Amino acid sequence: MPRKLPTPDPKGTHRRNVVASRRLGVDTTCSCGEKRPEALIPGSNPRICAACKRTVTGQITMDQHHFAGKANNPTTIPIPVNDHRARLSVSQAGWPKSTLTNLEGSPLLAAAACVRGFIDTILYLIERGLHWIADMLERLDEFQVKKLGPQWWVNTGIEQFAPKKKADG
Repeated sequence: MPRKLPTPDPKGTHRRNVVASRRLGVDTTCSCGEKRPEALIPGSNPRICAACKRTVTGQITMDQHHFAGKANNPTTIPIPVNDHRARLSVSQAGWPKSTLTNLEGSPLLAAAACVRGFIDTILYLIERGLHWIADMLERLDEFQVKKLGPQWWVNTGIEQFAPKKKADG
């Protein structure tokens, strides 16, 4: 199960979650298991998420995310619709409004948006692409210890990856 990294604006995140929960109801879930309020379609009965609705209607389930916000950079990256709505767009909502909207076209605010968007995207990729690997490796180590003992890697090809002990002296 992916772990969430700390949010830079916990109060704003909490406020947005409360508003979304009021709009949709408490503990509402799509049949696929999606429960993030931002990914659920308001007014749907039974409750359905954006990805399932698109699947049912024959639409693609990927969005093109403007990683730095439309006002700052035209570059987009493909992101699953539920993650786009419930993770990356939520992150952008926590940015300073002047940076996200950049009404005057300031190059400094555009650069700040690129940095913020890069950070948000990397954190998203870490959560979705790497945390599961660490969790799996830790569980596999527990399994190996139970089956083969506490130093199961000794005299195997994996021994070369064991941490090196610092020499005394």
